[in-house]
Amino acid sequence: MIGVVLAGGKSSRFGGEKLLYKINGKPLILHTIERVLNAKKIEEIVIVTSKEKMKSFEKLGFSVVVDKLKIGPIGGVYTAISHFADVFVVAGDMPLINPKFVDWIVEKFHESNTLVCVPKWKNGYLEPLHAAYSQDFLEMIKRQIEKGEYMLGKAIRASSPCYIKIESLPLEWQESLFNINAKSDLKKIKGALQV
Repeated sequence: MIGVVLAGGKSSRFGGEKLLYKINGKPLILHTIERVLNAKKIEEIVIVTSKEKMKSFEKLGFSVVVDKLKIGPIGGVYTAISHFADVFVVAGDMPLINPKFVDWIVEKFHESNTLVCVPKWKNGYLEPLHAAYSQDFLEMIKRQIEKGEYMLGKAIRASSPCYIKIESLPLEWQESLFNINAKSDLKKIKGALQV
C-alpha cells in the first residue's frame, strides 16, 4: 500500500512551517515518514501538499503530488486516492506514528473489505489522518466536495467504515495519534525523539 503524508496545512499555531522544523537535525515530517516506512505493509511514501510548498518537500527526496483543491484534509485524501488507489494516509505532523499500528490498520482494512478503516475514540471523534482508504471511496468524497461539504468525517461515516476502537489499543499505539500543533507540543515528544 502507498503511504501518503499530508503536508498542506498552514502551521499557524506553530508560528512557521512546522513540518520543516528541525528536530535532531532533520525536519519533523521526516520523523513521520521514516516511521511509516518502517511499516511492513507500506511500499512507498508520497507527500501531498500545496503548489506553494511543493519545492520545499521535493528536496526531501520523495514523490510529491500537488493538492489543487486546497480545501483541507478531504482535498488531500481526494488527491491521494485519485492518484494512487488504496492508500494509508497520515498527517505529516505525527512523529510518534507506530509502524506496527500502521500495519494493523492496513490488515484490518483488507480484512473488512470496507472503503475506509479509521481509528475512532469513544466520544465518536475520528482520526481520519491515520487511516486506510480505498480508491472506491473517491466517488463518495467527490460527491460531497461538489456539494461544498468539506468535512472528511462526514464522508467516512457515510461509507460504513471499519472502526478501530482507540481505547482498546495498546498505549504506544494510542500515542501514534499525537500530532504537533504548537512548539509547546515538542516537549511532549521529548523522550521519543530526543528533542
